[in-house]
Amino acid sequence: MSDETVFVIIGASGDLASRLLLPALGELLVAQPERRVHLVGTGRSESSDAQWRKTVRRAFGTADAESALTGSIVSTPYIRADASTASGLRTILHALPEVDDGRVVLYFAVPPQVAASACRALKPKDLPPGTILALEKPFGDEEASARELNEVLRALVPERQVFRVDHFLGRSTVLNLLGVRFANRFVEPAWSAEHIAAITVRFDESLGLEGRAGYYDRAGALVDMIQSHLLQVLAILTMTPPATLGDADVRDATAAALRATHVWEDNAVRFSHRARYTAGTIDGRDLPDYAAEPGVDPSRQTETLAQATFEVRTDRWAGVPITLRSGKAIGDAVTEIVVRFRPVRHLPAGFTGAEEPAVLRFSLGPDRLSLSINVNGGSDPFALHRATLEAELGVGAQRAYVDVLAALLDGDPTLSVRGDAAEECWRILQPIRDAWARGDVPLEEYPAGSAGPADWDPDR
Repeated sequence: MSDETVFVIIGASGDLASRLLLPALGELLVAQPERRVHLVGTGRSESSDAQWRKTVRRAFGTADAESALTGSIVSTPYIRADASTASGLRTILHALPEVDDGRVVLYFAVPPQVAASACRALKPKDLPPGTILALEKPFGDEEASARELNEVLRALVPERQVFRVDHFLGRSTVLNLLGVRFANRFVEPAWSAEHIAAITVRFDESLGLEGRAGYYDRAGALVDMIQSHLLQVLAILTMTPPATLGDADVRDATAAALRATHVWEDNAVRFSHRARYTAGTIDGRDLPDYAAEPGVDPSRQTETLAQATFEVRTDRWAGVPITLRSGKAIGDAVTEIVVRFRPVRHLPAGFTGAEEPAVLRFSLGPDRLSLSINVNGGSDPFALHRATLEAELGVGAQRAYVDVLAALLDGDPTLSVRGDAAEECWRILQPIRDAWARGDVPLEEYPAGSAGPADWDPDR
């Protein structure tokens, strides 16, 4: 890690850079001060090296991060250029600091269509050897466009040098799925349809639109969360045990799981739901009707809550419904992975009390693991009651970007989405998108601050 990295943030003045990338980079450099980074900001707006350095210092924030700024950050040049054009990109690339035995990372912190346009404007000869291209989701807008974008990227650099960023893959809870699954003898043999009845992956948040109409009203909950993040979680939950935790083995396994994934019973009408919030109150905050939010086009029928059930059609998982759900403006925010086990085959006569199957729960904020099981004892030695074992897992979403950035700077693509997996995610959801476009699945409504439509049951 002693080599210098030229880390170029294309779209340096944007929200993604200031809110997530720069704070995460500051945290990473505090933890790993041996790194040496040329932090290059680019954008169309007028700025200077000094102003960019002030932006970085403000985003880094703490005194410890200040030491990272003066220690690990070698330089902070700012380059004014339009990265969506060939001439602008060449301006950026020709002005980059030269490093020996290092690498260049181009991080497109811009809307996906701008990043795609920029990549199409590049030629392989424009890029320094070993350049890594990092792009935020969504990767394309359907399977064909994702395939086309992948062809553009493959013409520029090898697949290992393309980082399709999904910060969910860096969340401590998601990463701990690997340890829980593969490092525990009592879990690994039971991780299949023989013992598991159903799985729910849920990411309901209390936030509303928060000024993101320009992107969100065209994406909606299905694309924003399920197509990208939650299908990747499904793949980690259901992949076969890889030989190693190297990028090739892990990404081969997750891609295979996605190839086997289909809408439950191939019935997108029955097993998908969509809704959007109306006016309501959350924690004393008044939220307007989504359709009345600035920048929203009500005619698009954009959903703010989506739910769908899938099946991974392999010998290990066939017959297990896996429900993915995500929504905004939910009063009781629930972000978790719930694994519900089957009942025991035989309960000896003599026990009293209700026997419930075991439930393994991974909470995504705060990040923790809990296992609910049946135990007996107390005043009646054969009366069953519920006991829950809990463990803290990590520090949550902010750390996710730290881990993703560390992998990016190291050139390790394990925590990025491979091109074929990105295409599969679009393929999986296409029947749902088609059913919704035909109007076969009604757009329901729920008041902001509620739990969503009353008759939805994500836990089946």
